[in-house]
Amino acid sequence: LTAAFAHAAGQSDYYSREEIPLPPGEVMEIGSIALMPGQQVAVTTRRGDLWICSGAYGNDLTQVTWKKFAQGLHEPFGMFWKDGWLYLTQRPEFSRIKDSTGSGMADTFETVCADWGIKGDYHEYAFGSTPDKNGDVWIALCLTGSFTAESDWRGWCMRITPDGKMIPTCSGIRSPGGIGFNACGDAFYMDNQGLWNGSSSLKWLKPGSFQGNPTGNKYHALANLPAPPEVVDGSRILTERLKFPAFIPPAVIFPHARVGQSPTGIACDTSGGKFGPWAKQLYVGEQCHSQVQRVCLEQVNGLYQGAVFHFLDGFEAGLIPVRLDPDAGLLFVGGSNRGWASRGSKPFTFERVRWTGQTPFEIETMTVNPDGFTLNFTEAVDLVTASDPASYSMKAWTYILQSTYGSPEVDPATPQITRATVSLDKKSVRLKIDGLVRGHVHQLESKGLRSAAGKPLWHSDAYYTLNEIPK
Repeated sequence: LTAAFAHAAGQSDYYSREEIPLPPGEVMEIGSIALMPGQQVAVTTRRGDLWICSGAYGNDLTQVTWKKFAQGLHEPFGMFWKDGWLYLTQRPEFSRIKDSTGSGMADTFETVCADWGIKGDYHEYAFGSTPDKNGDVWIALCLTGSFTAESDWRGWCMRITPDGKMIPTCSGIRSPGGIGFNACGDAFYMDNQGLWNGSSSLKWLKPGSFQGNPTGNKYHALANLPAPPEVVDGSRILTERLKFPAFIPPAVIFPHARVGQSPTGIACDTSGGKFGPWAKQLYVGEQCHSQVQRVCLEQVNGLYQGAVFHFLDGFEAGLIPVRLDPDAGLLFVGGSNRGWASRGSKPFTFERVRWTGQTPFEIETMTVNPDGFTLNFTEAVDLVTASDPASYSMKAWTYILQSTYGSPEVDPATPQITRATVSLDKKSVRLKIDGLVRGHVHQLESKGLRSAAGKPLWHSDAYYTLNEIPK
């Protein structure tokens, strides 16, 4: 058994994953999911259909029914319900639709904003969020072909106000796979490995920031904005962002092939424990490996950073949208294999995940100290293995910031774990580490660690992106 499938085999103890039956004969390559009143769930397909599902929350999924609500949409990657309307981020526009007559089908279609460019390239995706606390929707615009910027505002993040005004917000985007907010309301998106992206990563869309890829920089002139940074090809993120304060480094890098290969949708756990003990953490979909990863974030010296952990596995296709219903404690996911192969063998899928109530032995959070990290666990640890530095190992590396595709892992380091101090309640361990490297990903393996009940960790690896070391 591979490690991934060994994890999947134990997963059902903690999380039940169920396929939701799809309408027969339809091509349901799901691109977005919206939660509606009455426990209805709307989904859009990459081919432009919008369906409403009833029964997706029920105990008997054979009772699920579907109603086609709209068709002829343009690959919507972002949808939410508000005040009787379904709002859609489509490739060329942000729009809203509704059924004004009660027929069960949309009959009113309104364009809210269409102020960015489109040329027909297959890769000019637009990923849209739910509304932020001001009612604005954030939209991340993929580059043309993911390599060039041949339509206005490609490689930028825009905000669309409730009255339809478009506000250019961040530059430097390459190929987004999803967008969302953390519990504080700050916006993040997933960018995929490629030009100027050594590895895929979760990036903080701080207004006014540059995200690292200069391909779309030219569009600042359209709005008389300050020119984004022109970074040096072949440099490092730390080097360049110290020169350019607008350059916000990735909050969490997802090391390529170690943690998926194409991250997608983002959902924040605001369920108050209904989906497990991961309060305010982010769940991130994964297209290539058909997974969901888990991210815990913290802010140090004004920048976000944190750790990514493997989480859920074994989905039936490549995941694109993930949507958590915090009240029901249900995670809905959907996806497609077209264009990019995935471990999941089906061409498309719609699934739900529910916590069984049984908590795995895991690192709940990993936070940085001036001289190491603190690990908080979901249950008490075994004192002997937890206090032995030999139970842990660490290596660190970074990536080249370059105009060619991706990057190898470079500038390797081997931080030394010299002490492991267990807390009085045995639920946290403070690791003293010599040789932390600012700007590097730090991979922690905890294979020798056991719980007080003798269990190994469900997932023994953590990957922490160390943008800043606290004083």
